[in-house]
This record gives sequence, structure tokens and C-alpha cells, in this order.
Amino acid sequence: MRERAWLLYAWCRACDDLADGQDHGHGMTVIDDAQSRLALLTAQTDMALAGQWVGDPAFDALRIVAAETGLPHRFTRDHIAGFALDAADWRPQTEDDLMRYCYHVAGVVGCMMAVVMGVSPDDDATLDRACDLGLAFQLANIARDVGEDASVGRCYLPTAWLDEMGIPVAALMAPAHRPALAKLGQRLGDLAAAYEQSARYGTPALPFRSAWAVLAAAGIYGGIGREVARRGESAWDGRVTTSGLEKIGWIIRARSEAARRCQLYPATARDPSLWIRPRSA
Repeated sequence: MRERAWLLYAWCRACDDLADGQDHGHGMTVIDDAQSRLALLTAQTDMALAGQWVGDPAFDALRIVAAETGLPHRFTRDHIAGFALDAADWRPQTEDDLMRYCYHVAGVVGCMMAVVMGVSPDDDATLDRACDLGLAFQLANIARDVGEDASVGRCYLPTAWLDEMGIPVAALMAPAHRPALAKLGQRLGDLAAAYEQSARYGTPALPFRSAWAVLAAAGIYGGIGREVARRGESAWDGRVTTSGLEKIGWIIRARSEAARRCQLYPATARDPSLWIRPRSA
């Protein structure tokens, strides 16, 4: 299972790096050939799903893990649809637009990882909770990376939110707009926290070690969104991270939480109000 998770991550990381001009998630650059990059990763993904040898380790990793787990091809195509939005220089106009983007670039990754962990592709309830964790992670990412995204001409804050706060996208990071921007950081952090909590109700369906990993990741990554909200106007003065010591703390805490997950997050107590949105293509 661990090796299959590595294989899936290798493909996700390679697609992300190719689409954003990054190296293992670092050094985002302005891309002037986005459509050709999208065409390449789409073609190589299609080859992998068809069981063909690609010749690129990351895409051959997808070929292996898809064959071994019965990974639904629709999930990989939904993920590529997120890269297509970026390649088209798309921007969210509403909160619904934002959440649809978060599904494509991260929520569906949660679904794929759940399948790797043994969840049936037909178990919609658990897949929805896995999707929630991906949504939480991406919302935290967006909150943390507002400044970095702006530096390469991107903005994932909905236009409706910016208009509400009187923030022009061309001057997003201007000091005069920091108080209003901090409120949007708080809004993103609150959304991320709600999805993170919802995701926890899917962990009883996972094996113990998988649940432990998921709960640790939820705490570690969730800390990014919480820290952005806590810092307020200074949230973008430096990159927000979770320290090594904090990570160890979450790993220890998650082990206990995983052992009690059926009592903490029983299916009979699932509250649909926690589940803000189901998966959607």
C-alpha cells in the first residue's frame, strides 16, 4: 500500500511540476507553453491508463498503480481537468467556482488515494470524505500561497470575494489591502477547517495505519491554514510551514485518534451538515 501511494504521488507530482514549471513543488515560474504541456501530460496519462509503456517513470508509475488497484480512470481525467483550467488562465468568479477547482486539483487526489488504501470505488460515502480532505488541503494551500501565486500572475481568490472587500486583483498584495486580505485568509482557513473535520468521519472505513497517516496529514496540513488565519495581515511576509516538532506532535496525537476513530467518528453520528459539498466533476 505504501509503495502504491508513492506511485500515485509520483504521477501527481510530475503532472503538477510539468504544468507549473516547478521542480518537486518548488520554484514556480511563468509558463508560456501551457497548452503544449497540458497536451503532453494528457497524452502520457492516456498511454499509462491504456496499459502502454510510457518511458517516463512517473507516468509508468500511474500505469502500475491503476492496474493493481482498479483506479477509476475518471479520477485521473478529473485531475487533469484542473491543469486544463490553469492552462486556460482560468480564474474563479464565485465560491462555487473555487470549490470546483479545489476538487479537480486536490479533492479527486483524495479519492484516488482512498482507492489505493483499499476503499471501493463504489463507496461514495467514504470517497466523499476523502475528497473533503483534499479540499481542505487545497484551501490551505491557496491561503498560504496568495503572494507566490500573485507573483506569477495567478489568483485563486474568487472575484466576488475581492469585490466584496474592495481589493483590485492588480494590487492584491498592496499594504493598503492587507487588512481586507487577512479577512479572506481567515475565510479560507475556516473553510479548510470545516472540510478537515468532515474528512475525519471517513477514517473508520480505513485500516488502522492508513487512518493514522490520514489523521496525521490532516493535522499537519491543517496547521498551515490555521497559521495563516492566526497571523492575519503578516501571513504572507514569509512562507507558512509546519515545523518538524509540530509534525511529530501531530503524528503522536493521530495515533491515539486513529485507535479511537470508530468512537470519535461513528457512522451513526455522521452529521450531513458537516459535509459542505459532495464530490462533483
